[in-house]
Amino acid sequence: MIMSSVKNNVGRGLNIALVNGSTGMVLKKEYFDMYSGDPTSLVKFLKAILEDELVLVASYDDPGTKMNDEIRKLFSNLGSSYANQLGFRDSWVFLGARGIKSKSPFEQYLKNNPNTNKYEGWPELLELEGCVPRKVF
Repeated sequence: MIMSSVKNNVGRGLNIALVNGSTGMVLKKEYFDMYSGDPTSLVKFLKAILEDELVLVASYDDPGTKMNDEIRKLFSNLGSSYANQLGFRDSWVFLGARGIKSKSPFEQYLKNNPNTNKYEGWPELLELEGCVPRKVF
């Protein structure tokens, strides 16, 4: 387990872990408040990702309110298919990497919709599992 409320290292917005793509070692863990936080810290974090690092992202509460075009492009460049659609209280999990040749197969997205949300005002929880190659690029 890399991040959890038990470890007290997650927060509202985007929870991101960087993992060495060759060794699997966790390099860095951060969370970015995308409702009332400053998005410039996320831009700086995403721009500093190296080519041999895997990027694991899980949203909590709100991934999209402060997501600007620059952040959406940075996530798209890491292989995201859904970064351009993220909005208020959407659910999103993603695994990508700098230099990926196509879109990542490791991504799920669920739009916040009051008419179809599983929980009052909240979309269903997303889970992503599978075998990730040591190098995905």
